[in-house]
Amino acid sequence: MMTDRSVPAQALALTGALLATWDALHPLFDQWAQDSRDAANKGSHGHHLVYRDGTPVGKETVGDDRNGQLTMTATRLGWISAARHVASYSVGQLTGTVLLTRALGYRVPAAALAVGTGINAITHLVIDKRQPLLWLAAKAGKRGYVEHCTVVRRVDQDGTARAEGSGPGTAAFELDQALHRAIGAIAAVTTAWLTIHTTTKGHVR
Repeated sequence: MMTDRSVPAQALALTGALLATWDALHPLFDQWAQDSRDAANKGSHGHHLVYRDGTPVGKETVGDDRNGQLTMTATRLGWISAARHVASYSVGQLTGTVLLTRALGYRVPAAALAVGTGINAITHLVIDKRQPLLWLAAKAGKRGYVEHCTVVRRVDQDGTARAEGSGPGTAAFELDQALHRAIGAIAAVTTAWLTIHTTTKGHVR
């Protein structure tokens, strides 16, 4: 059981460790561990039907036989893709946190870890759906920034350049990353507070 004098130092140290770990692991699990299909489809929305790979029904290429393949609305595909990405992200973040804290001889209560992971997971899911992010950006006066900072990743056969407003290199992506990291700080403080509060009460499990 900690003395009262050690509580602030313990809280600051744990918060710093969580922040450093989550910030360092964020690109790994947000980019490397993300399935390419989920990255492409998590922002999908609309009532039109699409196949599981995001191809709209009726937009199949010549010779592409889709007979019998599962279809769903674009919005449903978006939520499924985003949820799958967030699940793998959360497992990676949680595993890294447990390994680090246990290696350093510190045990973070499961309840505190669950709350911190939950904060990151739920907000990550909402942000990655893009529509809530773009709504918030507009409310914050960032519409011009979002519309201006786009990228051209491909040129159609007729030479027409197609601008994309999402993904690396865009304002939407930068705002996405900034929110993830800021919320991560809130989650780290919350996890540390719950850990210290539980530990000082002698209820660690």
